[in-house]
Amino acid sequence: MADGTVDGGDTLRPASPRLRSPLRLATWNVNSIRTRLDRVLDWLGRAGVDVLAMQETKCSDSQFPTLPFFELGYEVAHVGFNQWNGVAIASRVGIDDVQVGFEGQPTWSGKPEVAATAEARALGATCGGIRVWSLYVPNGRAVGDPHYAYKLNWLAALRDTAAGWLRDDPAAPIALVGDWNIAPTDEDVWSTEFYAGATHVSPPERRAFEAIVDAQFTDVVRPFAPGPAVYTYWDYTQLRFPKNRGMRIDFILASPALAGRVTGAQIVRDERKGKAPSDHAPVLIDVRSI
Repeated sequence: MADGTVDGGDTLRPASPRLRSPLRLATWNVNSIRTRLDRVLDWLGRAGVDVLAMQETKCSDSQFPTLPFFELGYEVAHVGFNQWNGVAIASRVGIDDVQVGFEGQPTWSGKPEVAATAEARALGATCGGIRVWSLYVPNGRAVGDPHYAYKLNWLAALRDTAAGWLRDDPAAPIALVGDWNIAPTDEDVWSTEFYAGATHVSPPERRAFEAIVDAQFTDVVRPFAPGPAVYTYWDYTQLRFPKNRGMRIDFILASPALAGRVTGAQIVRDERKGKAPSDHAPVLIDVRSI
């Protein structure tokens, strides 16, 4: 795992965390951080984001471009094993208690001869007093595929573990953020007919998402960015973005203690425009101090 420190006494940290009120927390599936680095750094410089959770970094820890983030004042935690998956958190308000994976996270192997392992899909850290989890939920591939069962098991394990966090500390400020690969309602897709029978919209996936909401994690973005036709993801093909044929699959779910502090939220659609964008837009919230 790459983070903002070097063992042996040397450190790679900004001089001191700069606490802000409100704190701005964002999530973004960057679809390769090395390909999208300039865009991400430019947006951070303009958007005033204090904590950015990233998904699909598509690199190993040694390949993650930590230094450019540090030069902007951000510490970074990252977990990635190869050119697939990968999650990261960049923070300019401190980054502590980094945890790779959550308790009970299912393992996966796409080949019978390869041992199943926990993929680089979940990373937690405490930033500015908020426990942030950067999550890249498995895609599922197709209803009935082994990866679909893995996805449902992964979500069930996350639900059980997250519910346990709140049982242990009901006042914990926790943010479950990232690419959930689920459109929870019909208004979250551009065409229900187009997606009929597909993953992301199947009843078991939607129930798995709702189970996490029922565990007291609230979608704190939707009240500020209601639908229909408000999306976070648009495929690169067939002019999907100009036609606004997208899906809302990126979410920030907040524990009760955190949800009550959210003062605003935005889906930053303009970041899907321009040269070589990610196929996802950033999603952000503003959080007042206690």
